[in-house]
Amino acid sequence: MPVFFTQELETVATFWRVFRKDGVALGFTSHDRDLVFHGLTHRAAPGMVPSAIRLTRDLQPDSAEVEGALSHDAISAADLANGLFDEARVEIGAVDWVSKEFETFYIGKLGHVSEDQTGFVAELASAKSELSKELTPRTSPTCRAIFCGRLCGLSAARFTHRATSDLVNADANRVRVPGLNSADFIDGQLRFCSGPQAGTVFGIVDVGAGGFLLDRALAPETPSQLPVELVEGCDHTLVTCRTRFSNVVNFRGEPFLPGNDLLARYPKPQ
Repeated sequence: MPVFFTQELETVATFWRVFRKDGVALGFTSHDRDLVFHGLTHRAAPGMVPSAIRLTRDLQPDSAEVEGALSHDAISAADLANGLFDEARVEIGAVDWVSKEFETFYIGKLGHVSEDQTGFVAELASAKSELSKELTPRTSPTCRAIFCGRLCGLSAARFTHRATSDLVNADANRVRVPGLNSADFIDGQLRFCSGPQAGTVFGIVDVGAGGFLLDRALAPETPSQLPVELVEGCDHTLVTCRTRFSNVVNFRGEPFLPGNDLLARYPKPQ
């Protein structure tokens, strides 16, 4: 493990890496030249600096932020708005630019991103944030299982379709896929296999004559003819689970459990 800041003059710079969900890995450093280490080129980005990192020994989530300029070639306002950096994994640390020894101080996920005309500020959620999730599920009238997930038990391959879009309307935020414009895809997912938003998962809000209405903005430069992967949706109701999927045995909800309105009821005379 390298030891830093033991002398008056040090050859140390900070670095941060961003691993997007579409498989793209980006590296940056506060040094004035690009640095190559750990199999990744870290581009010189003096205008991008990590803020103070707070690490605690208790179970409270650690906090950190990254500030930077949107003019950097690798990070643009359009990419942030199009969700390419949503939930990206981030690593922050220090590196000796001579020996290339480095130490990672912080590992987390990219959270809320705010921006203006000149730059952006991204909040980072540390790995401790996973400990804040509830372990015991709450009761609900609808199914809590992820469709085709472990608790659902249905095969994801059975409800996944690959096709090619024939129309992308960025203004209406719709994508049309021949032969698959069915209501079965409402609450489902669409993922582009290529193009400017390759790997980004879109939620399908509605299906109409213009195609699938998506839950996030499409990049204006997205071409029409693109390979896509579509996953059918589920509204998580008992009726759908019984009639469409015949999967009531794995239904993870309590549709017949009395609600809070039962406490407000009172007897009425006959």
